[in-house]
Amino acid sequence: MENNMLLEIKNLSKSFGENTVLKDINLEIREGEVIGLVGENGAGKSTLMKIIFGMPVIKETGGYHGEVKVSGKVVNFNSPFDALGAGIGMVHQEFSLIPGFRASENIVLNRETTKTSLLELLFGERIRVIDGKTIKQRSKDAIEHLGVTIDEEQYVEQMPVAHMQFTEIAREIERSNTKLLVLDEPTAVLTENEAEVLVQTIKRLSAKGIAVIFITHRLDEIISACDKVVVLRDGVMINAVPTKETNVDEITQWMIGRKIESTNTEDNAKENKANSEDIILDIKNLSVDMPGEVVKNLNLKVRRGEILGLGGMAGQGKIGVANGVMGLYLTTGEVFFNGEPLKINDPVDPLKKGLFFMSEDRKGVGLLLDKSIEMNIAYPAIQIKEQFLKSFAGFIKYQDNNAIKENAKKYIKSLEIRCMNEQQRVQELSGGNQQKVCLAKAFTMEPELLFVSEPTRGIDVGAKKLVLDFLKEYNKEKGATIVITSSEVEELRSVCDRIAIVNEGKVAGILSPQADILEFGKYMVGVGGNSDE
Repeated sequence: MENNMLLEIKNLSKSFGENTVLKDINLEIREGEVIGLVGENGAGKSTLMKIIFGMPVIKETGGYHGEVKVSGKVVNFNSPFDALGAGIGMVHQEFSLIPGFRASENIVLNRETTKTSLLELLFGERIRVIDGKTIKQRSKDAIEHLGVTIDEEQYVEQMPVAHMQFTEIAREIERSNTKLLVLDEPTAVLTENEAEVLVQTIKRLSAKGIAVIFITHRLDEIISACDKVVVLRDGVMINAVPTKETNVDEITQWMIGRKIESTNTEDNAKENKANSEDIILDIKNLSVDMPGEVVKNLNLKVRRGEILGLGGMAGQGKIGVANGVMGLYLTTGEVFFNGEPLKINDPVDPLKKGLFFMSEDRKGVGLLLDKSIEMNIAYPAIQIKEQFLKSFAGFIKYQDNNAIKENAKKYIKSLEIRCMNEQQRVQELSGGNQQKVCLAKAFTMEPELLFVSEPTRGIDVGAKKLVLDFLKEYNKEKGATIVITSSEVEELRSVCDRIAIVNEGKVAGILSPQADILEFGKYMVGVGGNSDE
């Protein structure tokens, strides 16, 4: 790796009003160097990346103090276009793809190859023909650099989430002048195997001289992929050390300022008190028409009072189960809740009967981004259960704003939601804190059965333990049945009573969390035996 300095940050500070979010940051990145950037939600990672990538919100809120240099030249970007022009690309945690476009069209967007045509000769450059064949090849080449198999002609809206993530990365790699690539939680929606592919891709980019800032809460990936780890806590750079000189436990302590107890499947195993004969949810021959997911004639019985995990590879159907049962996509089959049939394709019926769903798509489905934290938490309970309402003259109902506020304060404290106050708009929160708002909303509904999809996506290691412990406590105290869908098998093993692996749209098998990890792998690829029940 050449020792050429690419990015220099000196004495960088940033405040939003009276709230200082970055304090005197100093950082150097050389060509081909891979930096792992870690910190709890609200530590300042996102703000630092917004400065590097020239996001308009930085200028709109008074700019920053300090100096940023790219290739030895002082810069102060006005927009992401300036950053792209300087060779800095970024893959955001929330996707920025056009759903109705093909993967190839997204990868070369605004950089399309054109060819001369008769129309251009007659009417000038404005009538220029896109060279579809060349675009397809350019996209194919970019995807091949990732080491994954994606159909470059597939529409984004039909892709599983993992393929969308790789398409985003391919878009940045395809830019000819990319010198520095910022990856913000790129593995949050990937399975362990898919994440390993991405780690290898990062190493290949490094070998070509492209520097990478890799933001992730999976600390083992930091150790595996990065040359150096940079730790932020409360806006301050706590440490910056070579990864070969540290370990996961030490990084965790730097991040949170305290020790975290390791998650051990054996230690966390609890006596399964759920009666195998007491079935709260019985899914029969479920098929779901959800883009990017395969759910075909799936059968599954959920025991009352248990925490059941749904695992599997991306696109194999695990995410489609909850979406189908809750009526968010066209569904066929039968679903029985407490022995009574649920109305298929009716999103209101499951809610009224005591089911609730925390979607993996927090921005598209889970949140009212322009509304306050307190209203997001209370809204479903107001609409479905007529909670937080007062009555006037026996028939006129209006919102109990004090009750809404107190409920929000309770969850802000218990879930450690980092915010200014309960009236702050949700769109202003970090991704991890938005996820906590989704959880607070679900708990406020007090469902008898709760579907939770990717509950710790984009959440740091300290908050991850808090969320999982909260789910376990809710299960224990309320007796609620919880179905957790996750791309991380170890996460499921740490909290679930049983884990169902979905492969090719069906339940391949159901395992104990203490089962050998190789057994989980076999079911994921369709070579395991049937261990149902």
